Amino acid sequence: MIFRQLFDKESSTYTYLVADPATREAALVDPVLEQVERDLQLIRELNLALKFCLETHIHADHITGTGKLRKLTGCQGIVPVNAQVNCADYCVQDGEIVTLGKIAIKAYETPGHTDSHMAYLVNGDRILTGDAMFIRGCGRTDFQSGDPGALYDSVTQKLFTLPDETLVYPAHDYRGCTVSTIGEEKKWNPRFVGRDLSGAEALRDRDNFIKFMNNLHLQMPKKMMEAVPANQDCGMVPAIVA
Repeated sequence: MIFRQLFDKESSTYTYLVADPATREAALVDPVLEQVERDLQLIRELNLALKFCLETHIHADHITGTGKLRKLTGCQGIVPVNAQVNCADYCVQDGEIVTLGKIAIKAYETPGHTDSHMAYLVNGDRILTGDAMFIRGCGRTDFQSGDPGALYDSVTQKLFTLPDETLVYPAHDYRGCTVSTIGEEKKWNPRFVGRDLSGAEALRDRDNFIKFMNNLHLQMPKKMMEAVPANQDCGMVPAIVA
C-alpha cells in the first residue's frame, strides 16, 4: 500500500493519500483547497490515478479541495451519509467498504464532533479518525449539531474497540504529533481517560466528559462562515462579481 500523510500549516489539517501499488488507484482523504497543486504533483510523481476524494465530515476550518480535484481529474467526491451537501457523487454509510484495487477502506460512523462524521479503517491496520479523536485529544462539539455524549460513545464504543495496535491518524494536530495507536489513546488520551483513587488509568465518566466539553468556551474557527457553506458545495467557492 502507498500511504502518505500531508500537512496544511494554516489549518493544521492532515490530508491522507492512499493508493494500491498494483492498480495505481488512489484516494485523498480530507483534501485542502490551497494544497490541491501539491497533492496533484505527488499523484503525478507516483504515477497514480485519483479515483475519489473522501471526507470525514463537513469541515469548518478549511475549504475542501474535492470540488477542484473533481473538476481537474474526474474523480468522485464521497461524503458521510446524512452530511448536508448538495454535490456529492456518493454518500458512504456505516460499515460500508470502498476499495482501491485490493485495499479496503471501511467506514465507521462516529458522530459527535458533527452530526455526520465518519472514521475510515484503511487496510485493516490504521484508522483515519477525522475530528472524532485526535492524538491525546478530540474535536470540539459546540457547533454543526455537535453532541458530546454522541462523541463519547463514538470513541469509547467504536474506536476503542479496535485492536490496540491499530494506528491512529487524525484529521488535525496542533502540537506536531503525527501518529498514535488505539492502545496509546485508551491509556493516555486525557479527554477520555482519567485516574482512579489508586492512580490507575480508568475510562472517564460519560457525564463528566459531557460537562467538560460543554465548558471549553472556545473561539469559533476563523474560516467557519466561509468554509461551511463552501464545503456544503464540495469546496466550490462562488466567484466574486466586481
